[in-house]
Amino acid sequence: MSEYDSYVSPLSKRYASREMQYLFSQEKKFRTWRKLWIALAETEKELGLNITDEQIAELKAHQDDINYKDAEERERVVRHDVMSHVYAYGLQCPKAKGIIHLGATSCYVGDNTDIIIMKEALELVRSKLVGVIDLLAKFADAYKDLPTLAYTHYQPAQPTTVGKRATLWINEFMMDLDDLEYVFSTLKLLGCKGTTGTQASFRELFGGDDDKIDQIDPKIAEKMGFSGCYPVSGQTYSRKVDSRVLNVLAGIAQSAHKMATDIRLLQHAKEIEEPFEKSQIGSSAMAYKRNPMRSERICSLSRYVICDALNPAITSSVQWFERTLDDSANKRISIAEGFLAIDGILDLCLNITDGLKVYPKVIKKHLREELPFMATENIMMDAVKAGGDRQEAHERIRELSMQAGRRVKEEGKSNNLLELIAADPMFHLDAEKLEKSMDPKKYVGRAPRQVEVYLRDIVQPRLQKYAGSVVEQADIEV
Repeated sequence: MSEYDSYVSPLSKRYASREMQYLFSQEKKFRTWRKLWIALAETEKELGLNITDEQIAELKAHQDDINYKDAEERERVVRHDVMSHVYAYGLQCPKAKGIIHLGATSCYVGDNTDIIIMKEALELVRSKLVGVIDLLAKFADAYKDLPTLAYTHYQPAQPTTVGKRATLWINEFMMDLDDLEYVFSTLKLLGCKGTTGTQASFRELFGGDDDKIDQIDPKIAEKMGFSGCYPVSGQTYSRKVDSRVLNVLAGIAQSAHKMATDIRLLQHAKEIEEPFEKSQIGSSAMAYKRNPMRSERICSLSRYVICDALNPAITSSVQWFERTLDDSANKRISIAEGFLAIDGILDLCLNITDGLKVYPKVIKKHLREELPFMATENIMMDAVKAGGDRQEAHERIRELSMQAGRRVKEEGKSNNLLELIAADPMFHLDAEKLEKSMDPKKYVGRAPRQVEVYLRDIVQPRLQKYAGSVVEQADIEV
């Protein structure tokens, strides 16, 4: 069998970073299992069980040199992955093999490892998410004063600025950061709860000494870098934890999809363009095309993550009593691939936001085509100041607007509303005065100020919290 004749996940082959792939690798999982077995043995020794320093030292000596072949051969016989690795570890540590996994169930290593990996994966997601926010903040600041056509119902509406529109993207990513921080702060280890969560095996090991048993979970948590363990559980930690984590990823995917969709629409209008490499091919048939393929890929992967969040939600809802095993196969796929996909999405977001190209002249042209319609309220007020009647001016300008609109839509000609108004004696406004009223900055309201205040008071203080740990750009496969 070669690398070309079996399925390979595109998430690992094309989209996810090496860092994220490692977190969900076999190497990371089984090394973490061994760290947990060492933490358990050390804890049991500290609490008085007959475990020696020599046994602990032997376990630590073989913490990272995992004998995979021995474990795989054993698993073919016993059909149990955890006990196969207990056996393999014991082959390397003959003096300690009798105390490996003492009093624990498979979920001690399986569930605690899942939590550890998800927490580390969330840290990587957070660093990239903050990087996207940082790049968008710089973009928003650079273009806070550039007027652009805004849309409601995807119809031309009152103008905004390019920077103000970018703050709408930032704001949603900031909400995702809030959600991520909350879920991250609440993650705890399962600890060592036993077969049904009652720690019955430890009552036997410690002769019913509850004071010692109460110390097991806190000691294991401290050794593994956690603040604590969930206070109650069945054999597993609640699968609702997985659902909460995937909901965070799905939230990020929603925000990324919205931003990427806006960029795709703006690239169609030739106002904004995602990075396009010198040798990149946009179309196999149309050499002139510059397709927004990165933004399209974000949308595609985002839909996957949004749908993927249903997996742990359904799994959580169908767990029976203290545990069932119908979570395992689904969980192996949905959690890992959800993280790999969001990692790829964020790398694409970093790449795009670091190289967005803005075309002010095209933006100005499109705005100019629509601005006369939007300026009619101001023009009407100017007519009243010049001695006209407000109601008559309103009715007349409505008629002229419809006339200019028909010219644009039915005849395919340019908008001549200003010419019609200048030629109408009711308004007492010549072409020069009307032209002065066409300054786009008169119609963007407080958009530039809103950008300044938002970045200064909300975004920058938050970014300062992560100074030194922000991913600022990403190389991706085109």
